[in-house]
Amino acid sequence: MNVVLISTFDLGRQPFGLASPAAWLRAVGAGVACLDLSREEFAEESIRAANLIALYVPMHTATRLGVALLPAIREINPRAHICFYGLYAPVNETYLRGLGVQTILGGEFEEGLASLVKRLAESARPSAQTEPVISLARQKFILPDRQGLIPIAKYARLIMPGGERRTVGSTEASRGCKHLCRHCPIVPVYNGVFRIVDRDVVLQDVRQQVAAGAQHITFGDPDFFNGIGHALPLVEALHREFPQLTYDVTIKIEHLRKHREMLPKLRETGCLFVTSAVESVDDNILEKLDKHHTRADFLAVVTDFRAAALTLQPTFVPFTPWTTLDGFVELLQVLRQHGLIESVAPIQLAIRLLIPAGSRLLELQDVREQVGAFDQAGLAYPWKNSDERVDQLCAAVQQIVSAGEKAGRARAWIFERIEDAAFTASGAGKPNRPAKNPLEIVAAAATVPYMDEPWYCCAEPTGEQFLAVAHSGKSNARV
Repeated sequence: MNVVLISTFDLGRQPFGLASPAAWLRAVGAGVACLDLSREEFAEESIRAANLIALYVPMHTATRLGVALLPAIREINPRAHICFYGLYAPVNETYLRGLGVQTILGGEFEEGLASLVKRLAESARPSAQTEPVISLARQKFILPDRQGLIPIAKYARLIMPGGERRTVGSTEASRGCKHLCRHCPIVPVYNGVFRIVDRDVVLQDVRQQVAAGAQHITFGDPDFFNGIGHALPLVEALHREFPQLTYDVTIKIEHLRKHREMLPKLRETGCLFVTSAVESVDDNILEKLDKHHTRADFLAVVTDFRAAALTLQPTFVPFTPWTTLDGFVELLQVLRQHGLIESVAPIQLAIRLLIPAGSRLLELQDVREQVGAFDQAGLAYPWKNSDERVDQLCAAVQQIVSAGEKAGRARAWIFERIEDAAFTASGAGKPNRPAKNPLEIVAAAATVPYMDEPWYCCAEPTGEQFLAVAHSGKSNARV
């Protein structure tokens, strides 16, 4: 049984979603080829020889790219069984089955993939899917098999203050989430459930990546503090074994407030920065998103992080159905007033809310009244802001960010161009900012640690953004 596992886009890191199932499938005797089309060419020979082709779809962009790849796959190998697996597979089940996808697996998908391989091996004409579309089983994870994957040195690098570049590995210590934020794509699948990966498996996975050159590890958990009793002993053990190794994690503002006494422990064990989905500084919008934190909580966390000598990297969804011009200007003012300009990747100021199938946002009457019919090809409900000037500003900010990043501009330079556009659009006049030396160098330079391939989530990419992912260095998929 020959299996090809395909990833099209996974935030600039070597996909755990290929390495983990590869181990499971090889354990049941399958021959497995892994293709990461964000870093390598479309391998027709592997596709042609496959009995099963499974596309990993952990996010919106990856799913759209996977769908766009289907005609090429079918042209090369019309007999192969097609599977989509990952977070976005079950929520788009109807659409994917309509495209001829035969198996859909979400949640804890490794066991389902192993079952599928056995089922295909036993019958030339396999029955309809018997594996659960969404599995929340307590799997016993095994060591991910990274054999045959593109080397981690080819993925996103960590940029340190001063310009040092570090090779980054990545792993997962848990999946799912205890929380039910309305805009989060995890919720329709896990619905408040989270699952841990055994500590020994995580440590073994880190060891093999350190042996491959990793100097820093990104934990891909939706929230590292969902199981703090699992997380802290893990990083303590990691630090004892690899005292020079650094890492980063993602943690909710709510958890950072609740467990603020643990921030020094993160720093002491090698944590360089924490990503947190702040989303907005407007308490009304935060309530609609059901984030369980306030603007005051966010600013308190900023203070806590400075006291602990940790870097906070806030992420945002600044363009929503409830965004106003004044509200966007206020967000920029908060970032400037609290010294956070360098801590926010410019793309985070250009993101437009994504409303996928199954989203809890549809519980809100004003959202139901504002969205259009579900766009299957776009995998989202379309919406427009009631003030068309907000949507126009969003488009302008996206252009500013795209042009600035292509030109290698510093974050502060891009931020100022966004300020100019926002203040002009709102009629607020010119932004009040410190005078600068006109000869100041504007090439990108790190003042806080950050990845050189910024990520985004809960966002609806524009056509330009989608094509950039599909045709640039971020993806070589034939689409």
